[in-house]
Amino acid sequence: MKYEILYGNAFPVIKCNLEQGESVKAESDAMITMSGNLDIRGNADRNILGGLARKLLAGEKFFFQTITASRGSGEVLLGHSALGGIIDVELDGSYNLRVQKDGFLAATQGIEVDTAMQNLMQGLFSREGLFVLNIHGKGTVFLSSFGAIHPITLKEGEEIIIDNGHLVAWPDYMQYSIERASNGWMSSLMSGEALVCRFRGPGTVLIQTRKPDAFGRWMRGFVPNS
Repeated sequence: MKYEILYGNAFPVIKCNLEQGESVKAESDAMITMSGNLDIRGNADRNILGGLARKLLAGEKFFFQTITASRGSGEVLLGHSALGGIIDVELDGSYNLRVQKDGFLAATQGIEVDTAMQNLMQGLFSREGLFVLNIHGKGTVFLSSFGAIHPITLKEGEEIIIDNGHLVAWPDYMQYSIERASNGWMSSLMSGEALVCRFRGPGTVLIQTRKPDAFGRWMRGFVPNS
């Protein structure tokens, strides 16, 4: 499938050119426009249980939409609701991609989306929760963010500390730990960070440059009290 990500990091869309027989899977309500000879249908991907797991465990939407060029080639534009970027990631089947809630936007044929359970410490204290999306297979996956998406590539043994509200995606072979931002709890809380994630290389972590929770607090400052 040929595609192009248009309009940069603020209000991007994906333009997909589908040839006869090709299809693209996207989150529910992602389609902006499509050619009249393309067909769209909603489904729970592989099965109802998978949809329930995504909805109840990972907080994702129950249904996907699949757009297929069943009556000739055509074009579809896909977008997401957040004010943020879109990035394409090629998966070769050798590893799975862990993705935060609301991070999945679309994927080509050959990509499957289900859920994965984190360990108790990560689940309780990371923003991601006990369950995250688990994306695997061979093909292209499109991830969305709040703010721009920034990749951080770590070499063997190299470490990076990330505010847990900025995580977007990471390969399943990378492990991370939850720890205090500073030496003491009071200092960690006063820093505004409290708990952070420590990743160790090798691997590439994708982060978002803005944090939805912080943006929400900022917006509430402009809303008069009822």
